[in-house]
Amino acid sequence: MDDAARNFERARLALATYRVEALCAGILLAMSLNLVAVTARKSITADELVLIPAAYYHLVTNDFQLVSEHPPLCKILAGLPLLFVQPNELAPQQINPSSTRAEREWSYSMRFWEDNRARFDTISFWARMPMIALTLALGVLIFFFARDLFGPRAALLAVALFALEPTILAHARVVQTDIPAAFGFLLSAFALHRYLRAPNWKLACGVGAAAGVALLGKYSMIIVGPILFLVFLVLLWRQPHRRAALAGHAVAAALALLLVVNAGYFFHNRALTQTDSQWVATSFPTSTTTVLTSVRALRVVLPADFVMGVYWQLHHSRDGHAASLLGMYSQRGWWYYFPVAFALKTTIPFLLCSLISIAWCAYRLIWKREWRLLVLLVPFALYTVFMVLSPLNIGIRYYLPAYSFLFILSGGLLNSLLSKNPTRRTRLAWVSVVVIALSWMCLETLRAYPNYTPYMNQLASSRPHWWYLSDSNVEWGDEVKELAAYLQARGETRAQALLLGGYVTLGFYGVNYVDALAEPSESPPRYTALGASFLNGSTVPFYNVDGKRVSDEARVNTFDSFRHRTPEAVIGNSIYVYRMHD
Repeated sequence: MDDAARNFERARLALATYRVEALCAGILLAMSLNLVAVTARKSITADELVLIPAAYYHLVTNDFQLVSEHPPLCKILAGLPLLFVQPNELAPQQINPSSTRAEREWSYSMRFWEDNRARFDTISFWARMPMIALTLALGVLIFFFARDLFGPRAALLAVALFALEPTILAHARVVQTDIPAAFGFLLSAFALHRYLRAPNWKLACGVGAAAGVALLGKYSMIIVGPILFLVFLVLLWRQPHRRAALAGHAVAAALALLLVVNAGYFFHNRALTQTDSQWVATSFPTSTTTVLTSVRALRVVLPADFVMGVYWQLHHSRDGHAASLLGMYSQRGWWYYFPVAFALKTTIPFLLCSLISIAWCAYRLIWKREWRLLVLLVPFALYTVFMVLSPLNIGIRYYLPAYSFLFILSGGLLNSLLSKNPTRRTRLAWVSVVVIALSWMCLETLRAYPNYTPYMNQLASSRPHWWYLSDSNVEWGDEVKELAAYLQARGETRAQALLLGGYVTLGFYGVNYVDALAEPSESPPRYTALGASFLNGSTVPFYNVDGKRVSDEARVNTFDSFRHRTPEAVIGNSIYVYRMHD
């Protein structure tokens, strides 16, 4: 046998041995190609307007105060390719030190994009590539976790569900905290799963390090801390003969967590500034002293920017956020917001699999005493309760960390159905169910392509999507490039508009943005473009009419007349374009 034949035989044997892994790699490769193709077609989202400049700023200055309301993981990842792109930048000392934090963030971000107009698309594209890489890493993690619990076929099914779900595809390329949070949360659960199988100090350090990654992903991942505390408390109670070793493991985990969080801020722990104190006094007027004391105490072991970021999120949660659900409006949200949003924005097959798999998991846990499933069910349940209690109801993306557990549970459920083999006819029926579910999801993915952000399933077919939900569920600014192309094809260089992020990005594509809330000019543009969230009304800012601020009811109904008009075009299922005159 010659060398070529031997190499072919080795490759064939390797493929036969690792066929499931090879299939998983093929699915994730197809997913990555899909994401890269979509990224090339889409503009950046409203949030990325400030997050991408902040990403570069963090890496070149080691200063984490810019957009500190978000932890650094997504910004570090997005900033790495920009070190090679080398965009023009505003020197930090050119930012007015007397301006507020929000003014500094906005000033730097707008100057960053203005100084890089010619490379707007290049910078946007490369900044989002690491987010795609992190999404693929999440897919790999789902595979290993599902394989550990349910076997290789379940792992393959879980990855297939993950790669086909439009909501994942919508956020997988976006520089934001949602995918990093999903990765960090699942990584923490997986590390805990490995530790509980064979407790030792090395795996305990892995648990702490994973929890640190989660905290660097999103501040809401602070929920991981109490979960780990309860786990170690239960272990100490149930295993009194190993208390000394377990206490050592808990300390090792805590130290690893602190090390990773501090490393995420490049071990930079600045002193509190007068601006910080003023913000605390304004945001927490009744507990200013308590908050400042706690910040000073916590910054002994945690970066000041991390602690201040947590308090910013607490302040945001206390104030709430304008939101809409099923034609209703609220600043404080609804307890059933995320269950409804999940039901509307997931494919029907995955929705059914998720609901059935939760019941299936609970059955196996209660009746068959499969305690290992607690590592999936407990984090999922606690995070779901956490989200149900949250007043921030501005996007299903906040619930993404729970999705990973549902993919794994659904993969386990489908694998269990395929393993049932009482008769050939029954086995064929279950195989058909699985094939139909995956085929349906494939069709939904193709139907939504490339407009994954506003995707809704067939349950949301009786009304326009903007009636059911608002904000990043239906519009996030990434359709502006296509809108500009549509207008320019009709000879238009101006448009009256109200779009998330479009007031900045539309001009980069050669179309002048005229604010739809501004006083009408003598020569109004021929077209008006309204984002779905503004058509909904929840994201319409307060404005004045005849010198008086409009009421909240008038604000959300600002564009009520447009709701009853037929648009000339709907760009990307999220921007409604109306011809106002010939």
